[in-house]
Amino acid sequence: MSTRRQLKSMCTLTQKNSYIFQQNLKITQLGKKGKINEAKKIFNQISKPNIVTYNSMISAYSKNGRFLDARKVFDTMPHRNPVSWNAMISAYLNNDQCGEAIKLFDQMVHKDSYTYALMITCYTRVGLFDKARMVFDAMPDKGNVACWNAMVSGYVKNGKLKEAGKLFYVMPVKNLVSWNTMLSGYIQNREMLVALKFFTEMEEKDAVSWNLMVDGYVEVGDLESAWELFKKIPEANAVSWVTMLSGYAKHDRVLEARRVFDQMPDKTPVAWNAMLAAYAQNCQINEAIRLFIEMPERTDVAWTTMINGYIRVGRFEEAQKLLNSMPYKSVGAQTAMISGLIQNNQMDEAKRAFDIIRTPDLICWNTMIAGYTRYGRMEEASDMFQQMPQKNTVTWNLMIAGYAQVGQIDKATNLFEQMSERNLVSWNSLISGYLQNGFYTDALKCFELMKRENKKPDQATYASILSSCANLAVEQTGKQLHQNVLKTGFVKKLLVGNALITMYAKCGCILSAQNMFNEIDNIDLVSWNSLIAGYALNGYGNEAIKLLNDMDREGVQPDQVTFIGILSACNHAGLVDQGRFLFEQMTHKYSLDPLTEHLSCIIDLLARAGRLDEAFQLANEMKNKLHAGIWGSLLNACCQHKNAALAGYAAEKLVQCEPQESSPFVLLSNMSAEIGKWDEVNKLRAMLRQSGTGKQPGCSWIEDKNRLLVFLSGDDACPHKVEVFSTSKALNLHITDGNCCSGRSIISGRDETIDMV
Repeated sequence: MSTRRQLKSMCTLTQKNSYIFQQNLKITQLGKKGKINEAKKIFNQISKPNIVTYNSMISAYSKNGRFLDARKVFDTMPHRNPVSWNAMISAYLNNDQCGEAIKLFDQMVHKDSYTYALMITCYTRVGLFDKARMVFDAMPDKGNVACWNAMVSGYVKNGKLKEAGKLFYVMPVKNLVSWNTMLSGYIQNREMLVALKFFTEMEEKDAVSWNLMVDGYVEVGDLESAWELFKKIPEANAVSWVTMLSGYAKHDRVLEARRVFDQMPDKTPVAWNAMLAAYAQNCQINEAIRLFIEMPERTDVAWTTMINGYIRVGRFEEAQKLLNSMPYKSVGAQTAMISGLIQNNQMDEAKRAFDIIRTPDLICWNTMIAGYTRYGRMEEASDMFQQMPQKNTVTWNLMIAGYAQVGQIDKATNLFEQMSERNLVSWNSLISGYLQNGFYTDALKCFELMKRENKKPDQATYASILSSCANLAVEQTGKQLHQNVLKTGFVKKLLVGNALITMYAKCGCILSAQNMFNEIDNIDLVSWNSLIAGYALNGYGNEAIKLLNDMDREGVQPDQVTFIGILSACNHAGLVDQGRFLFEQMTHKYSLDPLTEHLSCIIDLLARAGRLDEAFQLANEMKNKLHAGIWGSLLNACCQHKNAALAGYAAEKLVQCEPQESSPFVLLSNMSAEIGKWDEVNKLRAMLRQSGTGKQPGCSWIEDKNRLLVFLSGDDACPHKVEVFSTSKALNLHITDGNCCSGRSIISGRDETIDMV
């Protein structure tokens, strides 16, 4: 080949390489900007993409949550290098698909240090620290600082500061990332004194170090220390200024935030957006408008923030006008508008706004799903779920929580079982769903399965499980959980502390509930209400009233829930006059409207005390708020006090509320039998047969070590029936011999006579 031809060939190759290089760069940049369809278009136009082209496209898809598309590109690659594998693993990792990342890692032949660092991050993210440590110990380059940092970071992010510290201090080489990672752990744990000491010991500090400390003080609400430290930063960068500005805004100190903004030497678009967000979040919409007009450059974030600002103060028309005036309607801005419509209960308008978006992103899809689930429109949520081109863990979690909310717990469970990757929110959604729908044993089973899969519970998990224990009255299981939360430190969390109060109270351990109440540092209204309800449940009426007086002295305003507990306490303890007085105080002193629950308590209290005329007068005054339970308690009281006229009236009302209920006939029959009206008894028994009603079988349970044994009345299939019957017989003989109470005959709901002891 001649020299001229060689030069021409080299020139052509250089031009071609330069072209591909430029196209690869464009794909990367478009991916970062979220313009994934434009990136895909460029990718498809390259006739002979090189390995970098493929890797760039995988990364672009990954950054935009489209890991399935990333995998399609990965699978079509003619050749792959470690960067390709790492890019795909990173795509899975970024989208909470740790299981898929692990599968890919196991298939890799040639792994580099970055691969090991990725997998350490992957395992620690899902709480598999033993696996992470195995990968860490297996890495060929024992001195690779990135892998050490990944392991330390994994411990830090999961609150394992002790383990992180041990590893940090034996690192062969530490860089600034290592120090900052450890510093972030102390700050994340809100240990600012330890963090300050560690920060002082750091030989080298960068902007990240200073910003971490400033942000740490902001998070704990110590804005004065944050400002003093900020002033000491050698060269505060834009992030430092914005951190301080946002800190003031977060704590509603917008004037100080503006002072920081005005002092900034170089106002970047991020700074303008932060100040705009400060005004918008604090509902200072006019200030936000003025700042928006002054902005030298309006980014998509600025437009979206302003739309959110209008929505926050209920100015939807102006939000829509602003969206329409955008030079380029970003998906983020359109999603903000959709979110506003959803908050205003305009789901159909939100759907119309969604339908005009050409390429909605995952956040937009999830916003719509969240809207439908929020309003219980699960059929439409399901339709949208099926249409989604890609789903992430958030999508699945929204659907699980949505089905649980409307009582379709089987569908929630089925979806949970279909998930390829479950995070903590997934488990909490299902456990909470079981709790909401009364499946308490299923919640406990789910919790055990969660632990077996090495998922680390958080305070929300423990609060739900403790509530399940409370409803089942399984004291030993509750105590074991209390020990767990003591070890994790969650016992200091108000959510868990309140759940412990309720658990002990419902298990009859009122002293433990009271001790738990006294141990909580910052009790809230829920804490007071939980202990009052506990006193009520255990018959401590005077103690409940005393606690209400303590609330009054400490300036804590009771709510309607407080008075449900108080009136219930009076009811259980038979404190008639106090109950009547407190009912009046609720309406007059505290201006609280009585709910059905309040009426149920006070009417039942009056009726059982024999003050039937007073009880019926109150019932007739509030008849629009009464339900079957109230008429049932009135009927019971009338039968107890042998008031046939009022009993008939109450029974009539009860039958109107619940036509299929047998109890009115049974109670009236028993009363008629006791006062010798046998014609009335025969008449009522005939009516009972004609109605076809029957009694629901009784249900009991016993906590035996770590097992919960459940028994239904008339269930011959129970494997423990022989032991149960023999024990029951022995107890009955013991009670009869002890003359605990006299036997008498009553008429049951099944038209038979049963001897009651």
